[in-house]
Amino acid sequence: MPERAEPSTSLATRPAMLPWAMLAWFGLLLVISHAPVLARLVRQWSTDEDMGHGFFVPLVAAYLVWRKREELLALEPAPSWWGLAVVTCAALQSYLANLGAELFLARTAFVLSLIGCVLFLGGWAYLRVLAFPLFLLFLMIPIPALIYNQITLPLQFLASRLAEVALSLLGLPVLREGNVLVLPSQTLSVVEACSGIRSLLSLTFLSLVYGYWFDQRRWMRVVLFLATVPIAIATNAGRVTTTGLLSEVSPELAEGFFHLASGWVIFMAALVVLVALHQALSLAVRIADARK
Repeated sequence: MPERAEPSTSLATRPAMLPWAMLAWFGLLLVISHAPVLARLVRQWSTDEDMGHGFFVPLVAAYLVWRKREELLALEPAPSWWGLAVVTCAALQSYLANLGAELFLARTAFVLSLIGCVLFLGGWAYLRVLAFPLFLLFLMIPIPALIYNQITLPLQFLASRLAEVALSLLGLPVLREGNVLVLPSQTLSVVEACSGIRSLLSLTFLSLVYGYWFDQRRWMRVVLFLATVPIAIATNAGRVTTTGLLSEVSPELAEGFFHLASGWVIFMAALVVLVALHQALSLAVRIADARK
């Protein structure tokens, strides 16, 4: 009597297996080779208030990769030698950056190396699936000091100018000299911390994650991303205005804990405005579609 054949799984239907051992090996080498740069980056997250969101960026990126695990398992790895070229260029960039003590290039070299490893081990299909989480990692890197200084000063002047207009409309006499607001009882200086750059950097990260998570339309994601600039400017000007009003009631309300708490309140207000903008645009699109 012939033996009964066991059911076999077709190669076409068998899910592709990721090279976990190779991924772990390359990942370990990548972290070891960039360990000094990464350690300094983490220290800056803990000391630089502008980069407080840095701790969340790799966690969110890792979670997004985990969410895509089924999609990745459905792909057949097709290693590309272009990935090795990217890793080589990133290594050269890291070497030159460390020679010149250029932190931004040294830190971005780590992300470029990670992109090259994905391309080398998995291929272009893997890179397309992981494009957004990998791009998100660039937001954990502080912008260069030269660019930072070019941004903060105009933001300081803009925030003080908007606050001057708002305070005047509210009936409070104010005289502006650059980024300094002269009020009846005291003088307020709009320093770098009040320029709005902190809320702008964090809000940019959150707008990208929010748009990616809650809306599939690319144009909507672009609009939400671009909207972070005016939202951050407007809410920060509101913070300076509120600080000016409170300082007239009691000077202690313009410094210390109250000043720090107002920053958190204004940032949450910026998030609410961003979500409200998304809901308003979505409603407008639904109404327009219904009228067609």
